[in-house]
Amino acid sequence: MVDVQIERPTTSVTDDAAALADPGVSLERGVAALRAALAAMPAGPGVYCMRDRHEKPLYVGKAKSLRKRVQTYINVRTLPVRLQRMIAGTASVEVITTEGEVEALLLESNMIKRLKPHYNILLRDDKSFPYILLRRDHAWPQIAKYRGAKSAGGDYFGPFASAGAVNLTINALQRAFPLRSCSDSVLESRTRPCLQYQIKRCTAPCVGRIAKADYDGLVDEARAFLAGRSQEVQRRLTERMTAASDALEFETAAAFRDRIKALAHIQMRQGINLPSMGDADVVAIHVEAGQACVQVFFFRSGQNYGNRAFFPRHGADDPAEAILGAFIGQFYSAREAPPLVLVNRPLGEAALIAEALTVKAGRKVRLHRPLRGEKRKLLEDAERNAREALARRLGESTAQRRLLESLAERFGLESAPRRIEVYDNSHISGTDAVGSLIVAGPEGFIKNGYRKFTIRSTAAAQGAGDPVAPGDDYAMMREVLTRRFSRLIKEDPARAGEAWPDLVLIDGGAGQLGEARRVFADLGIADLAVAAIAKGPERNAGRERVFLPDRPPVALGARDPLLYFLQRLRDEAHRFAIGTHRARRAKARARSALDEIPGVGPRRKKALLHRFGSARGVSQAGLADLETVDGISSTVARAIHDHFRADN
Repeated sequence: MVDVQIERPTTSVTDDAAALADPGVSLERGVAALRAALAAMPAGPGVYCMRDRHEKPLYVGKAKSLRKRVQTYINVRTLPVRLQRMIAGTASVEVITTEGEVEALLLESNMIKRLKPHYNILLRDDKSFPYILLRRDHAWPQIAKYRGAKSAGGDYFGPFASAGAVNLTINALQRAFPLRSCSDSVLESRTRPCLQYQIKRCTAPCVGRIAKADYDGLVDEARAFLAGRSQEVQRRLTERMTAASDALEFETAAAFRDRIKALAHIQMRQGINLPSMGDADVVAIHVEAGQACVQVFFFRSGQNYGNRAFFPRHGADDPAEAILGAFIGQFYSAREAPPLVLVNRPLGEAALIAEALTVKAGRKVRLHRPLRGEKRKLLEDAERNAREALARRLGESTAQRRLLESLAERFGLESAPRRIEVYDNSHISGTDAVGSLIVAGPEGFIKNGYRKFTIRSTAAAQGAGDPVAPGDDYAMMREVLTRRFSRLIKEDPARAGEAWPDLVLIDGGAGQLGEARRVFADLGIADLAVAAIAKGPERNAGRERVFLPDRPPVALGARDPLLYFLQRLRDEAHRFAIGTHRARRAKARARSALDEIPGVGPRRKKALLHRFGSARGVSQAGLADLETVDGISSTVARAIHDHFRADN
């Protein structure tokens, strides 16, 4: 099972109370804004979006009758406290009419995904699911992992719950159907078999070790297996193994035996496989302690392609049925729903949701809540997984909150920080220098808050200060902090939003702490908690010291849980900074010598690399060979040829 953290849990009452403290927020003004919008609001179906005075979206909803739906918000005293806070912050209402309620539901899901309103049940999941692609647009079809729009020619099998599930399946498939997984350019540039051939996971079509008809037979068998006809494929392989054994061709029989074992391994690893399921998703929700977990199992052609846990953001009083309905709408807004979606709770608008999914998919989609049989057992299994995933999350959250409370006590903070920002730099002798920011909170690392900073080598942030000398860590940190907090001041000068940190943690010692304090003083930020964590003598982990303003350094005990927590924060910032630096360095290395040749753009560069395999191959090619490449005229060929021989 793969647990994926989608969003921090429900916004606390204290956060909304702080919003009500804003002088521009009041119930009277909110109701007045709704009455003004109702004066010109149509009576037909559509979508409405409530916005605050800063034009930020608060809530997106759909209605069969817009006027009647928005009218229900006028009598605020009968509404829950959370909705009263929402109306108090409303300054305007945007309306979009649709042809019907189905179109309104589809538009609502898309707008919620795009705008991420504060008071909606929200699934923040922008990641696409991986597929297995079996290509059809090449003489020697390739099997590969694929993620993104289905633009490549071939057959797609999935979705799989994770990239790891795809990789494991492809590795097992290559033992059963030794098809190539290399790119076209590698295939065409090979002169001898690669390691995949040596370990019997490829048949080396690149050098003619297999006949075209035999390779096509492997492709057809792989396609049939992935399409759900596994028993048919295994029966054929068994017949061929028996025939080879009877003919005393024992090596051939052993090869078929190994392929059959590989197929059995795939099915055993997938766990539950139900041929009667066909293509279906199993969606189960569990709600506990004001939080929810939705578990999704993917079945395609009766085979289990894995499962994933989601934790949508919602209000504490939102019922499980409403959370599940909102989840399904948003989950399939960017994905194609299978013909069958099994759910463990009755949905109030099940028929409408099913009709909307049908319209989007262009075929019949059915929502079903089975009460008995093997499908019911699948739902119970998914619900058990959701319950266990949520229990783990709640346990981790409790431990994290205790650490934050201990951190506040040791650092002299007024309360446990809800947002910690950790900063680090990475470079090699000043080259390809980058800064990084990672964010942590009560629920762990907040990955969508991570930021990268390319250090400007000519001047400090915003053009202010001295130039950044290569390797000057203090100047780099000064630039990163200046750029980050200058932007925060510009976007949220009142510091009312969630983007402002409660604690800034710097990877470094007293010098880095001093730079951070100077930056904050220059920007007029006087009450932001800041600390620096440095390794001990000889940079020994476990002997870290924490530097705080106007206080002696704090040395934490070697077995202090708070030390482990700070190390984890520091190491995550270090990992992110090094990863960013390596990616930048690799990108610089990947710049081909072909980029320096006038007249050679992306298309000609691609043609040259496709023909010769690498920039080195192009540099060694003769003039006549260069002229044979598509799109390369004799003039361009001469320019390329002369470029690589200019030194001679």
